[in-house]
Amino acid sequence: MSDDAGMGGVDLSRIKTIDGLDVKGKRVLMRADLNVPVENGHVADATRIERALPTIEALRSGGAKLVIMSHFGRPKGERSPETSLKPVAAKLQEMLGTRVSFLHDCVGPDVEAGVNALKDGDVALLENLRYHKGETANDAGFAKQLAALGDIYVDDAFSCAHRAHASVEAITHLLPSYAGKSMMAEIEALASALHNPKRPVMAIVGGAKVSTKIDVLTNLVQRMNVVVVGGGMANTFLYAQGVDIGNSLCEPDLKDIALDIIDKAKVSGCEIMLPVDQVVAKELAPGAETVVCDTGTVPAGMMILDVGPKSIARLKEKLGEMATLLWNGPLGAFEITPFGEGTFALAREAGRLSKDGKLITIAGGGDTVRALNTTGAAPDFTYISTAGGAFLEWLAGEQLPGVVALAGGDTKHSAVA
Repeated sequence: MSDDAGMGGVDLSRIKTIDGLDVKGKRVLMRADLNVPVENGHVADATRIERALPTIEALRSGGAKLVIMSHFGRPKGERSPETSLKPVAAKLQEMLGTRVSFLHDCVGPDVEAGVNALKDGDVALLENLRYHKGETANDAGFAKQLAALGDIYVDDAFSCAHRAHASVEAITHLLPSYAGKSMMAEIEALASALHNPKRPVMAIVGGAKVSTKIDVLTNLVQRMNVVVVGGGMANTFLYAQGVDIGNSLCEPDLKDIALDIIDKAKVSGCEIMLPVDQVVAKELAPGAETVVCDTGTVPAGMMILDVGPKSIARLKEKLGEMATLLWNGPLGAFEITPFGEGTFALAREAGRLSKDGKLITIAGGGDTVRALNTTGAAPDFTYISTAGGAFLEWLAGEQLPGVVALAGGDTKHSAVA
């Protein structure tokens, strides 16, 4: 990766990976994100565990004594059965097909004894890091206790990289530090879309509110060739330009910010695409009676809930001219039928172009991933990020403490829970 592939001025080429790393007989302390949904004592969605498996397998097969650590929920320093990683240990053991020792704390003499009992290729999972307030405080003393459990540190939790926490940032100053396979895949995918993309490059930014993505939009209009603004956010942009949007969701107080983003796009030569027609209804309800109307002609008392067929055709045509697509957020209220057609149609088209090798496609964000899974387009995408906040902060051009630390830089972030 070239130096300009950096994020927020960070030289990503300085990050060391586990490829070729000699771990035989060494205690490897691995930070994973195993903060997965658990229902009735069982893991309901194992996606994040799956993402960690390649790194776990690589370290195990290399003969490491592997010690995995993760947070789970927000216990705020208090222990509770609901925030224990024990069910996750059981699922990890099942998926690995090998014994996973579960240690009932993450620091202290008992944990050290458990770690020292590991043989080459063995795996242990520590209890929830956030049972200790030193974790979210990025406390150097707590990081030192963690570091005592390992000879090498491996970070495979990109989704936690925006947190300056002890197991993410402080620990990198105490042990030789490396990026795991999932961490590196995420960094390379985002760098390829944002910092050194194959052009022309389009970003789709959707969702309900502009207020949640001001920094993302401001950054992207200065980097992309095309930015598609969708969902409720598009209403605020239309309203800012004096377009009648009926009873639609809107943030009138962000009118000036929307106009400022439009101005920045003009200066950068970035085309902002807004809907030219819409699907409208009197209420956001399953099976609601809908009308398609051109932008600016929303009937009285109705609200915009999806993009219309002309907009979809226009977006598909533009997508066919692109080399790279970065997608975060839906184009309409896709969770409720029939307001997902715009999102689904574009997802299928992006998936098709990606499968045919004509488009590099990178997507992230919970709603986006859910929409791609609904249409079956997800497997055709080049890369899908499971990170939420970290993905958005990267898109906004922020420095991520976990990435900065791996690159040997000083993080400017505070510790945020």
